[in-house]
Amino acid sequence: MSARTVHPIEAESYRILRTQLDTSTLPPYTKAVIERVIHASADFDYATDLVADEAALASAAAALEAGAPIVADVEMVAAGITRRDAVCAIRDPAAPKRAAENGITRSAAALRIAAEQAGPGAVYVIGCAPTALFELIAIAEQARPALVIGLPVGFVGAAESKAALRESGLPAVSNVSGKGGSAVAAAALNALIYADLVKEGTAS
Repeated sequence: MSARTVHPIEAESYRILRTQLDTSTLPPYTKAVIERVIHASADFDYATDLVADEAALASAAAALEAGAPIVADVEMVAAGITRRDAVCAIRDPAAPKRAAENGITRSAAALRIAAEQAGPGAVYVIGCAPTALFELIAIAEQARPALVIGLPVGFVGAAESKAALRESGLPAVSNVSGKGGSAVAAAALNALIYADLVKEGTAS
């Protein structure tokens, strides 16, 4: 995991966060992810809405440190991931063509293309399109994701896609409600590549 310099504003934000929410009993990776998501959203509901497994997070962090590819469903997610590049095929000219040929959305087609480019063992970060998350679940046997951060936002299909992710048994981070979005999905990923956040969680 990458070390980094923490800006004083971020340090103060975390101080305030921890005065309003006691995360001291959470295991380190889970704490890092929940705190980072709340830091990115200022929404304390994620403390109870987010669903994560510590062992899966630890395994994914190790995979990322070893160089596992990252796949993002949209460019806003990719842009929010710092210190690592992400594969994102949403603007690939082949995406709309494949979508039309297969009767799926452009987001689902782009996810399929990105999965082919990344190969097995990637970490997937989905913060926008429920159809991309459904598509990943459908091709999971081929994609074999190291972790799926499934936090798409919306009223149509978002909560359902995340429920399907949990039911799939894939290693995952999700949330129960329709909340989510690019910023929180990227934040969850960043929590796994920022060494200082996990060290803070261990020390608490």
